[in-house]
This record gives sequence, structure tokens and C-alpha cells, in this order.
Amino acid sequence: MKRRENRKSVCIQTKRGRGARRGRIWSDVLSAGVLVAVTTGTAAAQAACVATEFSTTTGQIYLNAETELLQNDDATAALAELNKLRSMELNCYERGAMLRLSANISMDTGDNAAAVRDLEEAIRIGAISGDQVLLTYYNIAQLYMVSDDIARAHDYMERWLDGGGQPGRDQNWQLAILYQKLENYQQSVVYAERVLDADGENAERQVLDFLLYLYDRTGDRVKKAELLERLLDDNPNERRLWDVVSGLYFENNEERKAFEVQKAMYLADILQTEDELMRIVNFYNSFNTPYEAAKVLEREMNRGRISRSGENMELLADLFQVSREFDRAIPVILQAAQMGNSGEMYKRLGRSYFELGQYEDAVGAFQEAIRSGGLNEPGYTRVLIGQSLYELDRKNDAADYFREATEFADGRQAGAAWLGFLRAERVTEIALQRSQLEIRLHGLENEKSSCDEFVSLGKFLPETCTTIDARLGQVLSQLEALPSA
Repeated sequence: MKRRENRKSVCIQTKRGRGARRGRIWSDVLSAGVLVAVTTGTAAAQAACVATEFSTTTGQIYLNAETELLQNDDATAALAELNKLRSMELNCYERGAMLRLSANISMDTGDNAAAVRDLEEAIRIGAISGDQVLLTYYNIAQLYMVSDDIARAHDYMERWLDGGGQPGRDQNWQLAILYQKLENYQQSVVYAERVLDADGENAERQVLDFLLYLYDRTGDRVKKAELLERLLDDNPNERRLWDVVSGLYFENNEERKAFEVQKAMYLADILQTEDELMRIVNFYNSFNTPYEAAKVLEREMNRGRISRSGENMELLADLFQVSREFDRAIPVILQAAQMGNSGEMYKRLGRSYFELGQYEDAVGAFQEAIRSGGLNEPGYTRVLIGQSLYELDRKNDAADYFREATEFADGRQAGAAWLGFLRAERVTEIALQRSQLEIRLHGLENEKSSCDEFVSLGKFLPETCTTIDARLGQVLSQLEALPSA
């Protein structure tokens, strides 16, 4: 009696529905039944059975067993029928069919160990061959996982993969769980990330949490932070997530990313305390954006969430000055200076006036800084006054302050340099005046010679000749009055 197995779907993978109904599904692992059809690669080389049919007697017994299992849902009766075959002489085809049906019955009764023995024997005798071997490796792995025999499950999954098995989304999830149970977290991450890629934006929290756990185990703080940011998209008001993400970036020295998270928290109005807000100010400043830092600090002072302490006012002034917003720095510096009668703050005020070209105000602020005292650079402050006076063309007064500056260690070099510059400038001015007077003198002398020639020839004298002597005398007097270099 010839009987093709595909007629009644007796292969082990056809038990999907029954397995699901019986609840034999991996707890927390599988989203499909224990025995599922999967894509396979190159067939494993096995000694295939050459027999192709049942005998009349054995075929009827097999049909009875199959009917009891698949139609009557009576595993016990199916086993009783099948046991009749075990005592009979069977060809390889009949024995293979009996083993596969026996495996189905064992799974139906929850005896996974017996099912595995039947399938392994079927492979050994060549009753399962070609692509079916690879598929059976996969199914055996599932049975071992259901039985929580992780080591053997791993062994058969490796056989399946080595033979060319191509895991889909669910198989990648199984492998991720398998390697996690084996504490091979690096390999588990590989498969879990494939699941995440497959799920895309529809990934469930279970997948995300599992990956967070794996990133913890592998120490991959950056990936954990990136995944937490994804969770933030769905839970934007969960403060704990924000703090964890920022902390992870900090721990991994990813300060720029930590800053971006903190900035997002600020823009979402999650940060409330002065310490938290000052952290944003300091972040902006550390990333070379002092103007943004100043705007945040000023805004939060106006809102009353950051105090107008002398220290904070000084910082605000610094930030405006560094960002060259001198007009905005002046009222802040003035207020800070008045709060503490600080010479340093008045000096800073003078610098802002100086940068804006308000030199009279700069001189006044610098002088107030000297009167207030406590300057770190008293000599250089005098240099700054001298520079301001120089810009006002009060060079003699400027020189007085430059000389005073040389009496202090911090101003000696700059004061001396400025005095040298003033001397050089004066020498240049005198030399230029002398050159201009000498050129004028030369012209007047030529004019005088012409006038003398007119007189000797008895010619009419031009009117300019009547004043030539006076003009020559004036230029000579000016030359004599010039100081020596």
C-alpha cells in the first residue's frame, strides 16, 4: 500500500495549531507555536531512505494511528495503534513515518524528550533527509527550549544556523533569549537588535526593555542612552528617563549628547531648580556659546528661578563681555559693582565702556575701580586709564598714568611700552614738523634769492618780496623752537 506523507501532513511542523492550543509555547520567548515552518538553506547530507511505501498491513495500522491523533484528537489511542508497528518488521520508509508520528504523539502528551529521541532516530536512519533535516534541527531546538534544556537547545540552533538556516524576526528573538540565558550577552545583543530593526517603529516595550537589559550587561551606555531617547518620544514627561539618558552620556564622556538631552529637558520646562538651570548655563558656556548661556541666565533671573546673587551677576557680566555684548554687559556690571562695591567689577565696567568707545565713561569707571580697591591688577588698570586718555588725545595725562603703572609689577611692562610708544610717536611728530619746516624754509630761501635778483637788476619788486624776510624769520624761529629728539 503506497502512502505519501504529504497526504495527511504528518511531518512534525504541521502540529502548529495543536501545540498552540495545548499551551506548549515558550514562556516569554515565542510568539508562534513550538513547531513552525522556517526558511532553510542548503540541505544537510544524509543517507536517504530508498523505500517509498507502506505494506498493506503496516499502512492500515499507521492510518489508524494517524486518524486517532489528527481527527479524533486521542493521543492515547493513537499511541496504542502505533505501538503495534514497533513490534513489526518495518522498512526504512515505514520506520521513518512511524518515528515522526510517534514524535507528534509525544509532543501532544507533553513528552518532549521522547519526541526528540524519535526525531533524532529518524535523522539517523535517513528517514528525514535533505532540507527536512535542517528543519528538524530547528524543531528539536524548540523542544529543548520548551524543556528549558538551554545547552542542547543552543547546540541544535547552532546546527540549524551552520546548515544555512535563515532566521526571521521570531527566530532572531528566540536566539536572543537563548544566548541571554547562556549569559552570552554580546551574541544576544546581535539577535535582539535584528528584532528591533525588523519591528521598526512598532517595536513593543518588551523588546526595548530586553535590549536595555542587554546594554546594561554589555556596558554599552551610548546605545542604552539612544534607546532610552526612543522611549522618551512616547514618555516625554517621565523625568527618570531623562536623567538616566543624560547620566549615561556623561558616564561615557559623551558630553555633547548629554548637553543636548539637558537642553531638551530645559526647553520642555522639565528643569526647575536653580542648580538644574545653572547646569544648562554652564553647559552652553563650556561648549563655547557664551551668548546663549547669558540669555538663559538673564531669562531665569527675570523669572525668579535663578537668584540675583553677586556671583550670578558677575557670571552674567562675564558672559556678555566674552560674547562682546558690551552694551548689555554694562547695566549688569554696574549693578554687580554697586552690590559689592567691587573694584574688579568697576574695572570690568570700564572695559565695556572702552570697547564701546565711550572713553570718558571708561576713565571714570577705571578710576572708581582704583578707589574701590581689591584689584588683582592695579598697575594694568592704570594702563587702561592711560589708553582711554590717549584715545581722548590727552596724551600728557595718559603718560602720567603709564608712569604710575610702571610702579606695579603687573603694569610695569605695559606701562613702559606705552611710554616708549609715546616717546617714539613724539619723535616722529617732531621729525615730521622739522621736515615740513625745512621744506618750507628751502622754498622761502629760493623766493628770497629771486627778490634779491630783482633788486640788483632794478626791476619792479613783486608785493610778496616785501614780506619775505618776515616769513623767513618766522620759519627759522619755529625750527629753533622744536625740541631735540
